[in-house]
Amino acid sequence: MNERKRQVMLLAKKLFIDKGFTATSVQDILEEAKISKGTFYNYFTSKNECLMAILEDAHNESVIRRRELLVGHDKKDKDILAGQILVRMQVNRELNLLPIYEAVFYSTDEELRNFVKAYYLSELKWIAGRLVDVYGEEAKPHAFDCSVMTLGMIQQLNHFWKAGSSKDLDIEKLVHFTFRRMDALMSDMIKQKDVLLEQHIFSSLEIPAGDLKEKLQKDLLDLKKKLEQEQIGSCVDYADFLLSELQSDKPRVSLLEAVGRSFREESNGKLLAHRVNEVIFLLWKYIDSIKTNS
Repeated sequence: MNERKRQVMLLAKKLFIDKGFTATSVQDILEEAKISKGTFYNYFTSKNECLMAILEDAHNESVIRRRELLVGHDKKDKDILAGQILVRMQVNRELNLLPIYEAVFYSTDEELRNFVKAYYLSELKWIAGRLVDVYGEEAKPHAFDCSVMTLGMIQQLNHFWKAGSSKDLDIEKLVHFTFRRMDALMSDMIKQKDVLLEQHIFSSLEIPAGDLKEKLQKDLLDLKKKLEQEQIGSCVDYADFLLSELQSDKPRVSLLEAVGRSFREESNGKLLAHRVNEVIFLLWKYIDSIKTNS
């Protein structure tokens, strides 16, 4: 994504928050961003697509931070999982996205509602997979039930707190409280062999690992050229290493993880940092795909 398009997204997001999504017109965005209608429609096919790009950007940031938290740690560590769940809430607060999610929730626009629903199901699926990591294979039949209950407890306790208190709830305390309850729930469900939801409800198509690798290599190569043009040498070295490692039939996952995280840290605050973020998001998807298939 080029920097100008990203600036348009940020200005549109501010309008969506200040005026409300429904009340904000494409013309409002054009005037705020000082661009022509043709430029806007070159970036986005509609106001909806602009909003979806904003939410997708936040989703990608959450995925990267979650995966970075796991580097060098035991995937069975409950505190790491709690921290990963906190990431999504923290990103939403940092980017002030809660008013936008509320607007979509109360919207009658099917396209937007289906978009958010898809991400919600993706979140449940991710939590279910991580619960299996933490509690073991015997938890697999119960993981989808427990993922729904985990998010449900967090959301409802948070809503109740907001309704009854003027102080902000400590979300870290909330998430850890929820996981202490999940220990008892999961243990009892395994013992009782109790299952309500079926796994196929959450099934979704994944991009084949081969296609991911091809796109990742192409995007990395394009990024490397841009980094060279901007003379950001330290970041060029990271791009070079990743490209070299991806040439292997069996890329070393631990190195990809460590270098990917360092690459993002090195680019932070520099020109093209957002472009690096997009490539690192793709890198994590590729790493997850080869872990799944190994």
